[in-house]
Amino acid sequence: MQPAGGTKGAMWVKEIEVKVIDNDIEKAMRILKKKIQNDGLFKRLKLKKSYEKPSEFRRRKQREAHRRERIAAARAARRR
Repeated sequence: MQPAGGTKGAMWVKEIEVKVIDNDIEKAMRILKKKIQNDGLFKRLKLKKSYEKPSEFRRRKQREAHRRERIAAARAARRR
């Protein structure tokens, strides 16, 4: 992983690599798209497309945290 841009407040960029086997470009593209989606790049690009007010940012972060808590609780309940 490498810092993107300068060093001050730099975000870490993860390198995504896909190997093309037997010139099967379509399969490689599907794998690449899945890796990018799992990495969250599409979501970050969508959020950066327009300005988000600080109050909306806080509400979105709270919703995301609440969603993660619900998912973790559901996983813990299934393990019991």
